[in-house]
Amino acid sequence: MSTDKKSIASTSTAKAGKAGKGGKAKKGKAGTYLAIGSTLFAAFSNIKKVRAARGDDDTLQLVDGLIRVAAVATGVALLIRELRQHDDDVLAD
Repeated sequence: MSTDKKSIASTSTAKAGKAGKGGKAKKGKAGTYLAIGSTLFAAFSNIKKVRAARGDDDTLQLVDGLIRVAAVATGVALLIRELRQHDDDVLAD
């Protein structure tokens, strides 16, 4: 039984070692583009919420919407950086 536990532990450690920075597995180029697209889709939804909050003069909703838009912008910037690093990694091989 102890052999089974050791093999499970070594397998999970090996999988964790293959993951990229922060424990996340790296996406391929297509996956990164898909993530950028879905994140931008979320941005348009949040922009609509900001416009509605402006129309209603709801300051709290406006602040919430602006924070969400900022978070989406940061997410897109991170994905673009990941895409650029992926391009650099391909050239290093």
